[in-house]
Amino acid sequence: MPRVGIVMGSDSDMPIMSKAAEILDRLGIDYEMRIISAHREPDLFFEYAKSAEERGYKVIIAGAGKAAHLPGMCAAVFPMPVIGIPMKTSDLGGVDSLYSIVQMPTGIPVATVAINGAANAGILAAKILATGDPEILERLKAYSAELKEQVEAKDARLQETGWREYSGS
Repeated sequence: MPRVGIVMGSDSDMPIMSKAAEILDRLGIDYEMRIISAHREPDLFFEYAKSAEERGYKVIIAGAGKAAHLPGMCAAVFPMPVIGIPMKTSDLGGVDSLYSIVQMPTGIPVATVAINGAANAGILAAKILATGDPEILERLKAYSAELKEQVEAKDARLQETGWREYSGS
């Protein structure tokens, strides 16, 4: 049973939203990914959001661009955490999406990550789940250790080769 729902309003969001799925895959967390437009198919959207809790979701990750109503509408209907991913747009570079998601009214919070920040949305969903699941917590700790090791290896290479060779200049 999926514990996380990943939802986007358009398949054009897939290249970004897939980064959340990759993180959840890496951490061994089941999810369901859907394309549902809150504007174009409101009945389907409401059915999805209203039934998410009974389907076992603990967190919804919702990505949206421009008016970006999908995350906020999920938060209005789903009683557990919603993480919004503002999509970069051609019109305003994603600032429109960011403002739409982050400026929710009192009582309807949406945790919001950076523009196109789907990987962090996946990590945040895992951290939320880890508060009640020691196995996920251990996998998150191992993931963090891997990130630390990657930085240390890059620094060691820089120290060994110097910045010109490291950067290819």
